Amino acid sequence: MKQRKCQSCKQTKNVDLMHKITKEFKSKKLYLNPNSKILGRSAYVCKAKECINKLLKKKILYKALKTDSLEQIEKELLSVAVES
Repeated sequence: MKQRKCQSCKQTKNVDLMHKITKEFKSKKLYLNPNSKILGRSAYVCKAKECINKLLKKKILYKALKTDSLEQIEKELLSVAVES
């Protein structure tokens, strides 16, 4: 199984337990990328609500994805967050 590090809590986990956020190569738009079909710069975050909130609050994705706006993906991430 593939293992990836959560950008928020820094724990290494199975990719099935994480959300993949991708900044598309050509359009520079951010996508929640569950099937890894979109090519570009990606970051992983746990499905836990605490990790997603920390990721957004501390603006960790700005550096990880080299982007200046998270408005496109913020609502989508909060809607898929899982209580733990």
